Amino acid sequence: MFNRESLSKIELQLGLNWKNPEHLIQALTHSSYAHENKNLNLEHNQRLEFLGDAVLELVVSNYLFNKYPDYPEGTLTKIRAGIVCEPSLALVAENLNLGELLLMGRGEERSGGRKRPSILADALEALIGGIYLDRGMGKATEFIINKLSPVIETVIQNGGLNSDFKTQLQELVQKKSENTLGYTIIEESGPDHLKTFVAGVMFQGELQGSGSGRTKKEAEQAAAKDALDKIISGTLGFLDGDPQ
Repeated sequence: MFNRESLSKIELQLGLNWKNPEHLIQALTHSSYAHENKNLNLEHNQRLEFLGDAVLELVVSNYLFNKYPDYPEGTLTKIRAGIVCEPSLALVAENLNLGELLLMGRGEERSGGRKRPSILADALEALIGGIYLDRGMGKATEFIINKLSPVIETVIQNGGLNSDFKTQLQELVQKKSENTLGYTIIEESGPDHLKTFVAGVMFQGELQGSGSGRTKKEAEQAAAKDALDKIISGTLGFLDGDPQ
């Protein structure tokens, strides 16, 4: 649970002072923590996530509408989709270190919840919802444009990013090689109602990235993201010498 000192550090990290710290606490409380600690009577962040999603879409829509008056509706829709999609929001959340700030249940944490893209994206939306409630639309807009500006510019330059890591990785591979990617489930654990899957992305019979998730699809997305992160950082060059 947060104390006054830890909340002050979080405010400093996020660059925002809160009028009502309860809004910040709720934004950072994952449902798994609230369920495991019912005696604390905490509200988890799913309702704020609902609100933040609407605020985010409105702010991004307004920003694009005003900044690009010559863009047709279809182009604006495509760009907005690339900005507010799960991979983009998860990346922003990672940059804010939101995963480490969340109050999270022990089971969810053990299964890799602090790095799961869906949880990170949801936490960012909840945080935006909390800012809107606490400081109003002006501060929420300022936060969104400031924190999402690198993603916004990248999406605009590309005319709209793909909404999933598997597609991004596949398109990158297709530009460099005629060989294809494959995905395999490396491990399954946990009871049937709470399974965790570990997937690997394969290229020419070699493992290039891995990741975990509550579903096979989520695990494959995490594996693709792992491979993309390695390519971007230069630690993975499996396409460098591949024949065209």
